[in-house]
Amino acid sequence: MLNSLEIEGQPKDTRVVVAMSGGVDSSVTAALLKAEGYDVVGVTLQLYDHGAATHRKGACCAGQDIHDARAVAERIGIPHYVLDYESRFKEAVIDRFAESYVAGETPVPCVDCNMAIKFKDLLGTARELGAKALATGHYVASRALASGGRALFRARDEDRDQSYFLFGTTHGQLDLLRFPLGDMTKPETRELARRFGLAVAEKHDSQDICFVPSGRYTDIIERLKPGAAAAGDIVDVDGKVLGRHDGIIHFTVGQRRGLKIASAAPLYVVALDASAHRVVVGPREALTMRRIALRDVNWIGDRTLDETLGGGRLEVYVKVRSTRPPQAAFLSAAADGYAVELADGEDGVSPGQACVFYDGAQGQSRVLGGGFIRAAAAAARAA
Repeated sequence: MLNSLEIEGQPKDTRVVVAMSGGVDSSVTAALLKAEGYDVVGVTLQLYDHGAATHRKGACCAGQDIHDARAVAERIGIPHYVLDYESRFKEAVIDRFAESYVAGETPVPCVDCNMAIKFKDLLGTARELGAKALATGHYVASRALASGGRALFRARDEDRDQSYFLFGTTHGQLDLLRFPLGDMTKPETRELARRFGLAVAEKHDSQDICFVPSGRYTDIIERLKPGAAAAGDIVDVDGKVLGRHDGIIHFTVGQRRGLKIASAAPLYVVALDASAHRVVVGPREALTMRRIALRDVNWIGDRTLDETLGGGRLEVYVKVRSTRPPQAAFLSAAADGYAVELADGEDGVSPGQACVFYDGAQGQSRVLGGGFIRAAAAAARAA
């Protein structure tokens, strides 16, 4: 049922903090660890306050979630704490989200949240509570290596794998992080919730950005960045003006709908020029990118990235979107950081997204790290 957490000592003498979001995954994680005999402490983060606003089904992290987490803790008999992280979350996640869109990027706020909040601040809180591990309900696997230390691997359930959002995890953090659901499927998790008698067993999965319960992310951006929705031109790849738009924050690379331009062939957003307030459109083939320039690269392979590259290039498999399968690529050093050359190209590559490295394309391949996309180019030239 539950793989060993690979922690020295007896479970009854081992304190584990569980990050409880109020959903079925983290609830089952806490219940499993409690059943195994661990000294479990549940912690829920208060990240923002939507007040009495009604949220759509599928939106997460509303006030109801704190109530659900507390109810689960009471059911399984563990202490539960709610920590106020609102100001930190706004600074590290929400503000960065807005700034990224204004810059013409497509951000991935869940990555920022994991890097800056859950696996940094919350991990520090777990240490203060005397815990030997912090467990979460993420679908990803962590395993000890024969050479020492731990490594991150894709989940058994490929449809649920969340490794894309965890590439920023460090070696030091991996030593303390545990993911008990990494070898389970979602149906197995829900069945366990029923066995434990958890009221959240049938709770809907979170689908939206947690701090945008309405689904209208532009409302957040315009509130935080007044004037962000400045109008501008829609141009083709040759610079010809085709129409007008009401703000680049309403567009993402790869988008087809909402352009309001008459054209004999379908047009797609292929780039966003924030400095000129321009939306660049073109045919579908113009979306295919082959070379990606990266920033803020995090490497969790066995050696340092530069040692691994050895001045050459490394064959890896990469994902540039969480829902797409890994594809073959080459990782190499560049004049201003690192770059990835895709073997078959990828459509809809946008600055701000993550590019995550794996050592294989199939099964529970190992996560080697990743970075944020700074720029992309159609041909194999410096991006």
